[in-house]
Amino acid sequence: MADWYTNFANSGFGTTITKQLGLPRPVELRRYEPGQPLLPGPVVVGSAGAGRLRDTVTAVLRDAGVTVQSPVTADGATGGEKLGAVILDASGLTTPADLASAHDFLAPAIKRLRASGRVLVLADPPADATTPAQAAARQAVDGLVRSIGKELLDGSTANAVFVPEGAEASLAAPLRFFLSGRSAYVDGQLLTVSPADVPANLDEDEPLAGAVAVVTGAARGIGAAIAEVMARDGAHVVAVDVPAAGDALARVADEIGGTALQLDITAADAPQRLVEHLRERHGGVDVVVHNAGITRDKLLVNMDAARWNTVMAVNLQAQLDITQALLDADGVLRDGARVVCVSSQSGIAGNRGQTNYAASKAGVIGMVRAWAPEFAARGATINAVAPGFIVTEMTAKMPFGTREIGSRINSLQQGGLPVDVAETIAWLSQPASAGVNGQTVRVCGQSMLGA
Repeated sequence: MADWYTNFANSGFGTTITKQLGLPRPVELRRYEPGQPLLPGPVVVGSAGAGRLRDTVTAVLRDAGVTVQSPVTADGATGGEKLGAVILDASGLTTPADLASAHDFLAPAIKRLRASGRVLVLADPPADATTPAQAAARQAVDGLVRSIGKELLDGSTANAVFVPEGAEASLAAPLRFFLSGRSAYVDGQLLTVSPADVPANLDEDEPLAGAVAVVTGAARGIGAAIAEVMARDGAHVVAVDVPAAGDALARVADEIGGTALQLDITAADAPQRLVEHLRERHGGVDVVVHNAGITRDKLLVNMDAARWNTVMAVNLQAQLDITQALLDADGVLRDGARVVCVSSQSGIAGNRGQTNYAASKAGVIGMVRAWAPEFAARGATINAVAPGFIVTEMTAKMPFGTREIGSRINSLQQGGLPVDVAETIAWLSQPASAGVNGQTVRVCGQSMLGA
């Protein structure tokens, strides 16, 4: 859906007006298209601390056809074109004093960043630190990256990946994601990877080729976008939604060459019906996306039991029941399976009038975190995606003022699109993302609400 203000602000007249009035001027973000290069310009890679990841990063970039330049000098001179990305290897930080070299590298390099560029910081997890000073230095990366994300202009983003020793092989997938157009609306996020067996020689154009993927709530909005992106990446999609949405569901399935399954996921027999469908029709499942969700908003003091219970049943209990049924069904959840659960920014920051919704979406994050060890033991992963303000037919019906405020209070000064959520989910579903487990990735343009 078109963003009228972004279109206006980037028109000839609109550019003049926004500059004169000091208004924000959001830009069109660089989003992924099949076949496009990983980055539209060269990359500089610098170090702060020991920098044990630099060789790994350079190898991934060169395999992707990205030019790696020498670090930018303090006076900003590079002698080359604008940068597509700036990457800081901050692994090996021991004290806060080590962060001075991070400033010395980043400050001149960021000046050379092009529109929709990327800043990525790699570091050791603070939880693995052995001294208070080391923990302080590592945790400082959090504030550094979030602040950079709020300073960048022209659709550029800043994110970080914590890489414990032994997990170097898990870095390639998040590195490619955060640098690519798939992460257009992911900003100010910190992801921790873990050691995992990452498959080699994967198809970058169709990373889900041959996979069977279930997407609930697939009849419209974000769910339909998820189904479309998963199919684009090579998966056969089993699109699931309630019988009342049967016509829309059938259209989505037909358009992507998938299968439609009408199912009320809150029904007592729904988990078993889904398991049997997957076993009999597809021989199992590789990816499960728990996207179905509803809102029944009311202030807590005015909320009746039906509103509370219905939201909890759809948004949280159904995810628990279906996932447990898949885990219990021998052979249905295939080796290396991926489960991705849709949470929400409301589950992190809370929202007035949405105690039921926020509680259910926070519960999803807790569920994912608790299940991660069991999934890892099976060679599988479970993660969550927490969307912020996403422009859909539903948000288009909101009051104008509420809608505009919701879409502007983030570092990118615009609402996200359903495809932004879909791209993040599709990335987490890839075999290459084996080292990403138990994580929650916000797709919110670094909203000013929540952490």
